[in-house]
Amino acid sequence: MYAGRFASSRRHLEEVIALYDPVSHRSLIHQAGTHPRVGAQGCLGVVLLCHGFPDQALAQNSAAIAEARKLAHPPSLAVSLTLGTVLLSLVGKNACLEEPADQLIAVATEQGFPLWRAWGTIYRGWVKVKNGDVAEGISLLRSGSTAYRATGAEAWMTHNIALLAGAYEIAGQVEEAVTMLAEALQIAGRTGERWREAELNRHKGQLLLRQEQSEAAEELYYRALSISREQGAKLWELRATVSLARLRRDQGRCTEARDLLAPVYGWFTEGFDTPDLKEAKALLDDLTPEFNSSIPTAARGAHAAIVIPGAGSVSDPVGFLAADAPIIRVIGARRCMCRG
Repeated sequence: MYAGRFASSRRHLEEVIALYDPVSHRSLIHQAGTHPRVGAQGCLGVVLLCHGFPDQALAQNSAAIAEARKLAHPPSLAVSLTLGTVLLSLVGKNACLEEPADQLIAVATEQGFPLWRAWGTIYRGWVKVKNGDVAEGISLLRSGSTAYRATGAEAWMTHNIALLAGAYEIAGQVEEAVTMLAEALQIAGRTGERWREAELNRHKGQLLLRQEQSEAAEELYYRALSISREQGAKLWELRATVSLARLRRDQGRCTEARDLLAPVYGWFTEGFDTPDLKEAKALLDDLTPEFNSSIPTAARGAHAAIVIPGAGSVSDPVGFLAADAPIIRVIGARRCMCRG
């Protein structure tokens, strides 16, 4: 899983769950430190999400937490809650994060688990950021990450740093966010923890685009696409495709944008209420040819220029637009008129 080999990870984790026998394998909980099936279910949730199955991922996570509570085994509960916070943050269900983060801190504090307490602090910080208390959230994210590293742990650091980068982005500190993502990518390269590598590249590209570095952003989007396709990571592929399609739309290349996004979105069979798929569907709707039918006939015939407040007009380096082309203003949107 950490290496980004999601297909083989899924097979192995499903095999663990299928083969586990609560009677003959009971002693494994003492040898491993945590319940094997609970750990496998929690990890499988993350794998399924990256693989493109968010509903199945959430179901596995719920089963892991329920099993851990039934066992009344604190380390297994801490593991299941930890993996649950990862999953919820990736799915975008940030409103559901506060309860498991607080429960994780409570269990870790009571049992003396410094690593899991640090993890809970990180997610309490992320909750603060998403609720608008950005300064306090960043402080908790930083202190939690420091405490996490102090335990000697390196696994999941790329994810934790990405959360801090996201917090800096929300705070408007784009340069700091870029620095954080560069650090996360360096860790991924050094340790081989590549499960989030595609998304790290896409996120960095998104930030560079905000700094008006469109060519560098595009390069990172394509890198993210390449990695996600290599790994079979459909969630990361969708995000990278949405970012690239949005860039193409803003360049006036709407048909190309639609052709990029439609097959990737069409692959999904579940999770249509998640933020990722809602965003992809909204962009795809924005790129459909039917939008042209809402433009006045005279404007379509004259190859109308579109002016978007704050973004300027569509460029026309080869004189495509008629000299007397009418100007259509699109208020409160970033839609473009597809040419072909």
